[in-house]
Parts: sequence; C-alpha cells; structure tokens
Amino acid sequence: MIEMSYRQILQNGVWTQNTGLVALLGLCPLLATSNSVVNGLSLGLATTLVLLMCNVAISLIRPLVRPEVRIPVFVVVIACAVTAVELAMHAFLPGLYTVLGIFIPLIVTNCCVIGRAEAFAFKNNVARSAVDGIATGLGFLMVLVLLGAIREVLGQGTLFSQAELLFGEWGNSMTLHLIPDYRGFLLAILPPGAFIGLGCLIAIKNVMDARVQRHIAARSATALMTAGS
Repeated sequence: MIEMSYRQILQNGVWTQNTGLVALLGLCPLLATSNSVVNGLSLGLATTLVLLMCNVAISLIRPLVRPEVRIPVFVVVIACAVTAVELAMHAFLPGLYTVLGIFIPLIVTNCCVIGRAEAFAFKNNVARSAVDGIATGLGFLMVLVLLGAIREVLGQGTLFSQAELLFGEWGNSMTLHLIPDYRGFLLAILPPGAFIGLGCLIAIKNVMDARVQRHIAARSATALMTAGS
C-alpha cells in the first residue's frame, strides 16, 4: 500500500474528505453549536485537540491492542481525552463551558473521532496520525466557523459576539456590528437555519470541486492535443 504524503493527509482532512462537507460526520454538534463564530471556533478547537490526543494515543498503543477489542479501547481513549478537555474548559473557560453545555462531553460520540482512530491512527505511526488528527480537526473547525459566521451575520448582524467567553477581557473589543440597528433574522439562528446554511456550504464546495476537475480535464486535453501534433 502506497502511503500518503503529509501534504495529502492535510488536503484530505481539510478539504477532499472534509468531515462536515463530504463525510457528513458529527452533524449534531456542528448544527447545534454553530449559531455564532465564537461557539463554532470553541467547539472546533476542542474537537481538534481531542482528535490530536486520541490519534497520538491510539497510534502509540496499537502494537499492544488486539484487533478484536480495538473499538472498546478506542472508546476508552476518546472518553479520557474528552474528559480532560472538558475539565480544562470548565476550570479556565467557565462561561464558554456553560454556553456549549452538553456538546463538550458529546465529542465522545462524534463519529469523526472514532472514525479517524479506526481508519488511520490504528494503521499509521505517531507523526502521521498526529497530522491526520490536526487536519481532520481543522476541516471540522473551518466548517463550524464558516457556518457560525453566516448564521451570526444573518441572525444578529454581528461577528465575534461574546468573544470575551473565549478570549477574556481582550475579547470585549472584538465584536463587530456589521449591520447597524439590525432586528435579526430568527430563521438563521434556529436549527432550520443550520441545515440551510450547511447545505449552501456543501453546494459551494461541490461547485468549486467541479470547476477544478473541468480545469484539470481541459489542461489534460490540451496537453494531449499538443503532444499529438
């Protein structure tokens, strides 16, 4: 089996096999917490940290784990990593922890975490597994932030609202009021707005990928015609 380069691992995690736009895993926290940029960024960072910790840990212990019991072992490792992140957030970011609520411990059930453990970390070395965890997390974070930005702008007319929950006092000056005297668009903040926004992002990605494929096909055809002449 030909191993992917680190660049290919990053590209797959962030774009080609993006968790939220292609694999469509972890939709419950993705849709529920993406009503603002700060919420999306916070959950995305937490998920990225969990992915990194789990991939590294599973790659380290894989010679000791029998294939028959690998899934229970994955669950235990993921639960430990999520508990550590949850306790750290509760201690250092209590306001943000209160806002995100149950969705922090629910990272344990996020299919993308156990999916990467099974598909990649259990079959590769520590360095490659760490890169895969970071790439997958960044792809998930990107979708959370983009969807959060769309919903926050349409729903409240702001960006980085409540940034102080994540950045402390420094975040008080980060809130941007893009639309003055905006009364809000309730649908964007409610769950249907999350589904509509995610559908738009998936459509945009598909259009971009189709254009790239057409461009590659056109270049290949031109090269063949040039070589033939």
